[in-house]
Amino acid sequence: NGDIKMGPGTLYGSIKRMLDMGVIAECDERPDPALDDERRRYYRLTPYGEQVARAEVQRLETLVRAAQLKKLIGGVSG
Repeated sequence: NGDIKMGPGTLYGSIKRMLDMGVIAECDERPDPALDDERRRYYRLTPYGEQVARAEVQRLETLVRAAQLKKLIGGVSG
């Protein structure tokens, strides 16, 4: 939704770090050639990347719950 703006250097640096960490891998699958650009690269989460993403979601949920309990943000849930 345009909430986050990322320049090319930040994007490509992040992709390189994620590749180096093994959380993403380049895909061999490509869309219909009529819709594709041969220079474009496609990536997917690796199984390890899925584990990392799940752990990060849990970490963020814990932070949100703590902020809610301290009434720093709304929406305290049981």
